[in-house]
Amino acid sequence: MASTASPKDEFARYCVELLGSLGPARSRRMFGGHGFYVDDMFVALIFQERLYLKADDTTRARFEEIGCQPFVYEAGGGKQVSMSYYTAPDEAMESPALMRPWAQLAMEAGLRAHAAKARKTVKPRAAPAKQRAVAKKAVR
Repeated sequence: MASTASPKDEFARYCVELLGSLGPARSRRMFGGHGFYVDDMFVALIFQERLYLKADDTTRARFEEIGCQPFVYEAGGGKQVSMSYYTAPDEAMESPALMRPWAQLAMEAGLRAHAAKARKTVKPRAAPAKQRAVAKKAVR
């Protein structure tokens, strides 16, 4: 029976296979492409038939050293916006084993981003008014 999947869907399935060397991987359609999760951590995306892996200040240089290109898109008004994703190295696209170290870097960048976001959203709670009043009397 012939496959009815589009070439984009076939490529997305292949990328899930590549990223699956780290753990359970899945893709989700988004913005005309696909987003990829490993162990429910967002680590990569496809845009214009290219796989981009998550990067950050810790890993960016590794991607740049071997010539990987940043994910850049055009926003309103012709402004170029760069995001923290870089193309996967060509050789890493050949097998899950070759992708694994690069996927690991993307996972680590995702975990750091998630931890930083969690720190920003956790704010100390103010004590209830009654506790503040009692504390004020104790200081006097």
